[in-house]
Amino acid sequence: MMPRALRRLVHLVLFCPLSKGLQSRLPAIKVKYLLLAWLGILIASWVIYMQYASYSELCRGHVCHMVICDHYRRGIISGSSCKALCDQRTLTMQRCMSTSSTHQVYSGLWKDRPVVIKCGLEDPVKIDGAPDSILRQEMTLFEKPTRGTSMDEFKEMLHSFLKANLGDQPSLNTLVDRVITLADINQDRKVTLAEAKSIWALLQINEFLLMVALQEKEHTPKLLGFCGDLYVTEHVGHSSLYRLEVPHYLQALVPEALSSSLNHWLAPAWPRRARITIGLLEFVEEVFHGSYGSFLICDASPRHVGYNSNYDCKMADLRSVASEAVVRGFMRGRRCETNADCTYGRDCTATCDRLVKQCNSEVVQPNLAKVCVLLQDFLLFGAPADLRGDLEKQLRTCVTLSGLASQMEVHHSLVLNNLKTLLWKKISNTQYS
Repeated sequence: MMPRALRRLVHLVLFCPLSKGLQSRLPAIKVKYLLLAWLGILIASWVIYMQYASYSELCRGHVCHMVICDHYRRGIISGSSCKALCDQRTLTMQRCMSTSSTHQVYSGLWKDRPVVIKCGLEDPVKIDGAPDSILRQEMTLFEKPTRGTSMDEFKEMLHSFLKANLGDQPSLNTLVDRVITLADINQDRKVTLAEAKSIWALLQINEFLLMVALQEKEHTPKLLGFCGDLYVTEHVGHSSLYRLEVPHYLQALVPEALSSSLNHWLAPAWPRRARITIGLLEFVEEVFHGSYGSFLICDASPRHVGYNSNYDCKMADLRSVASEAVVRGFMRGRRCETNADCTYGRDCTATCDRLVKQCNSEVVQPNLAKVCVLLQDFLLFGAPADLRGDLEKQLRTCVTLSGLASQMEVHHSLVLNNLKTLLWKKISNTQYS
């Protein structure tokens, strides 16, 4: 039974503010203020609850740490970050930035250097939640290569895998050598079974594969280390183009115009946004007919584009970037009724041949057109008056780019270079260049 004093306290808190006696003694205006205060408390409590529920669902870094270190201590995996993570504890997770329960992202410190730590986990809905069941599920990641696999066989495995995911590129052997060098953490020119299992598991992660393939590119975050299928990248100061991101559970309550206005107000000065834009356009160039084929941006979201303290563009999230070979393979022979059935990711869409009811393999909207849709909001507000007209015209031309990539390569390059030149002329010879 609840104690009498506690019951009286609950009664006072819950009922007295709204009792008739109180309303007759207080002016109506005070009652309104009281109701508003209670409403504010209820909304704040709901937001705090939703934030906690979202955090507990999305942020499972402790599970990731447990699984990786267990495998490391048992000799199943290896990596350049394992000692720092599991033994020395000089690599630590701090702020959770995950947007998916199966892809853990944390800001962290490695010997006092800011880094980003990323790790994959099984969907918690598909497992019973016990620690040993999580370990069993994660073990399947490290089944290949098996004991007894020779170095030549492992190289052939890598070559076949890269060919399937990047296409038959003439430089694949160079990439295989790069992967082998990355796996050989002690640089003894030998790859142990634990090292081979770790690098093989990592290559199954699309973002890691792209980071290795685009390693020398300026706008791809640098890979700093790994342990099993956990990997560490350089810290990107701003992990999104916009500073304010409304949580999904508040989007119905917060008008889009309000969040957009706040983001415009919080955004960097226009010359700095122009510098970020030039970097983003350079990234579009880098992934168009590169050393290891072409890559398609299949979700041109501001959440995936970041920048550092010098306002240099860095792709904070590469998971939505896919090789042209993978997208073509997805489209080939796929049954469809409409163009929407021929969509890879969020917006890599091909046309549907309605006569044979199969998808064509060419994506109709190029990377540049998707990026320019993003730039219409990010770049036009606050633009200098003498530049705004030309900038609007260039972006309008850019967003209408379409057609087969093989037929529009020259036009694509011309539009991209015109945009870069227009922006660079405005900020060159200034403190922002």
